[in-house]
Formats: sequence, C-alpha cells, structure tokens
Amino acid sequence: MKKFLAMTMAAAMSLSLVACGGGGASSSGGASSSNGGSSSVIGGADGSTSIQVTDGAFTTAVEGKLTMATNASFPPYEFVQGGEVAGIDAEIAAAIAEKLGLELQIDDMEFDSTIEAVKSGKADIALAGMTITPDRQAEVDFTTSYATGVQVVIVKEDSAITSVDDLFAEGANHLVGVQRNTTGDIYATDDIEKAGLGVIDRYGKASDTVQALVTGKVDCVVIDNEPAKAFVAEVDGLKILDTEYVIEDYAAAMSKDNPELYQAVNTALEGLIADGTVQDIIDKYITAE
Repeated sequence: MKKFLAMTMAAAMSLSLVACGGGGASSSGGASSSNGGSSSVIGGADGSTSIQVTDGAFTTAVEGKLTMATNASFPPYEFVQGGEVAGIDAEIAAAIAEKLGLELQIDDMEFDSTIEAVKSGKADIALAGMTITPDRQAEVDFTTSYATGVQVVIVKEDSAITSVDDLFAEGANHLVGVQRNTTGDIYATDDIEKAGLGVIDRYGKASDTVQALVTGKVDCVVIDNEPAKAFVAEVDGLKILDTEYVIEDYAAAMSKDNPELYQAVNTALEGLIADGTVQDIIDKYITAE
C-alpha cells in the first residue's frame, strides 16, 4: 500500500477539483480533416481569453465533429440511457464541443481500446473515467484534471473481508475481480497478485466484475467509488468497505500528434472548470452525501 499512498499524495497535489467501460466499438471514420466549425473565442482558467479558434485552426478525426472514445458501463461517468451514451463525461465533452463549434460524436468501445483509438486518430479525445498514470502519459497527453476518483472494494455483506487491509495481510489469498486495464486492475495486480497475496480475475465490463462477485467467482471487486455505489444500490447483498483503496485524478486523453486540437480542447475545458460548468455537471450526477 505504501506506493499507493505516495500516488495518493501526488494526486492530491495535482489539478483535481471534485470526487470520482462495454459495448462494441463503432468506427469514427477516416483520417483527420480540417475543422469546419465556426470561429469562437475561448477563455482560459483565469477568465482571460487565451486563444481564438478559427476555421482550419485544428484538425479532428471527422470534419466538424469532436469524436469521443468511451466505455459506457461506468456510471455515473458514462452509461447508456435511451439508446444514447449519457453521464458526466458525455456532458463535459458536449460542452467542450459546443465551445469549439463542433458536434459531439461518441463511440462506445472496450475500455482498453479507448487510448488506442486516440493514438490512431480514430477518436479525438478519450473520456472514460480515465486516470492519469505514468504509463498512460507515455502514450497520450492528458488535459487538466476535471475530477478526483476514489478506488474502493465491493464485497458481499457477509464477507470475511472487512477492511482493505485484509487484502494485504500476511497469508492473504483472495480472488479479486477488476475491469481489464483500468487502474483497479493496475493497482490490484501490482499490490496483490505480484505480491503473492491473491489472484486477479479480469473482465471486459465493470458490470461483469460485480456479477462475478454475486455468483461467487471472486471474493471482492476493486472499482471506482461512484459506479460502486450505483452497483451496490442495484444489487442486494453487497456493500462497499469503509476504507479507501487509493485516490486518483481523472482527465481526458488526447493524441500527442495533434497539439493544436489539444490546446483548443484543454483551454475550453479550463474555461468550463473556471465558470462552474464542470462542477454543475458533476453535481447533477453525484450528490454531496
């Protein structure tokens, strides 16, 4: 746990503001093309006007659209409602697109495909409850953090696991369910499996990890606190352990090869943070209690 306490301290020092994937992938289209949106002036985080976005100032995966890669099984950040992807990340992306004079297109895919979609130019931005990690920073650029997430542990109400510390006790040997390639997977792999304290069972969807817990295939699930609360509210007999696993920062991932679009998106996001829009969106889905 020591290294994760260090990560927690690092996260607390970054630009986080507040507490915080699987359908089939849909293609976003061909190569990058010039932005066809109208001109707009975007304010910086301090309220000043920092850049002016004009026609042709940046390129997007699909002309006139901001294409967002996500995994819509991570409520309240992204989920499917009425056949459409909804949630915190979807609304933040829509607000960014509006500032840039673009139409938002959301492509739902496996979580571990979202970064590759950005890197390959099939998507402009990945918003999927994405945590900033050193390994991911080597592959993509991250925007300013817009939310803080908390990883927690779900167990059955009668579980012998009563604290996160039980997972790291001498002689521990638990089956831990995680969503593949999420930070829950990364943390549990490093801190539990590699330490010989248990086995990690990986699933494509967050909901599948919870179902594995219900059916007794795993002893616990490591997952973000907000979807954890949603799952526990829906499924009888489950609870969230009181102790937190780790705290982390959420941001949007973007290609390192499109600095003009990165600047435009990040400046738009900072403006939405500064004027309270991002906080209003989060408050709509996450109550203070």
